[in-house]
Amino acid sequence: MADTHVLFVEDDDVIREATQLALERVGFSVTAVPDGLLGLEAFRADRPDIALLDVMVPGLDGVSLCRRIRDESAVPVIMLSARADSIDVVLGLEAGADDYVTKPFDGAVLVARIRAVLRRFGHAAGAGGERPGSGGTPDEPGGVLVFGDVEIDTEGMEVRRGGAHVGLTPTEMRLLLEFSSAPGTVLSRDRLLERVWDYGWGGDTRVVDVHVQRLRTKIGQDRIETVRGFGYKLRA
Repeated sequence: MADTHVLFVEDDDVIREATQLALERVGFSVTAVPDGLLGLEAFRADRPDIALLDVMVPGLDGVSLCRRIRDESAVPVIMLSARADSIDVVLGLEAGADDYVTKPFDGAVLVARIRAVLRRFGHAAGAGGERPGSGGTPDEPGGVLVFGDVEIDTEGMEVRRGGAHVGLTPTEMRLLLEFSSAPGTVLSRDRLLERVWDYGWGGDTRVVDVHVQRLRTKIGQDRIETVRGFGYKLRA
C-alpha cells in the first residue's frame, strides 16, 4: 500500500520543517506549506489522505480552510491550536475537523493521533502503524436500522432521514453507529472517545460534544438525548 499522504499547513518555519521530518521518519509522505491559500491549492492538486491545519495561518486561516476542504471532501482533518482553552478549538471542530492537537505537541503524540484518525477512516497508518480494522471499530449490526424517521444502512454506510440522504463524515457515521449499537443506553463521553476516536488515553470531551451537536443537526435535534452528568443516548 502506498505511503499515507499528509497535507501540513503551518506558517512557523521551524515547526513546519521539524514536524515534516518527524512525520517522514515514520513513513508518511508530507506536503508542507506555509499558508492557507497554498494549502487549498495543494489539497486540490494532491488529494491527501489527511490534513493537519494550524488555526492561525496567513492567507486563509485554518478554520476557513477546513470549511473549504469539508465542502469538497470527507478527508480527515486535524486542527493544530496553540491555545487549548481557545474558542479556536470549538470553531475548528464546528467547521468539520475530526480532532485537534494543542501546540506545543510531542511528535510521538501527533503521530499516534494521526494513526488513530487514519484507522477510523480506513487508510494506511504509515510505517509500523496498524492497519484498518485493527481496533476501535464499533460492533456494527448488519442490515438497516430504523429510529423514527432515521434509517441507517450499516452495510452500505448510508443514512436517510424521511427518505432523503443524509451526508455524514466518517467520524459522524462512526458516532451514529456507536449510538445505534446500544439504543436507549447512556454512553459516556469517555466511552465515545475510546470507541469512536480510538483514544487509549484521556481526551478533551469537547470533541465529543461538538460532534454530537453536528450529528443532531443532520438527524434531528431530539434524536440524541443529553443525560446530564453521564453522557448521551440515542432515543429508540
